[in-house]
Amino acid sequence: MRYASNVNTAMLRTLLLGALCATTLSACYVVEPARPPQPAPVAEVMPAPPAPGYQWVKGHYRWEGNHWQWVPGHWRPV
Repeated sequence: MRYASNVNTAMLRTLLLGALCATTLSACYVVEPARPPQPAPVAEVMPAPPAPGYQWVKGHYRWEGNHWQWVPGHWRPV
């Protein structure tokens, strides 16, 4: 009978420790810093198409981890 009491106590301690860890970790979260506003578009000169059947894709900004990165315009086959 004494063995069963020790097992129950050990299980209760394990459950309480698990609940404490879960409660503590649930309060931890990562907050992404606010992004600065997107800069004004860059004025691009559209070159002549490389061949018939190409469409111009305007340049745009893309968020690169911690800053805005300009992606230049390019010709894309249609």
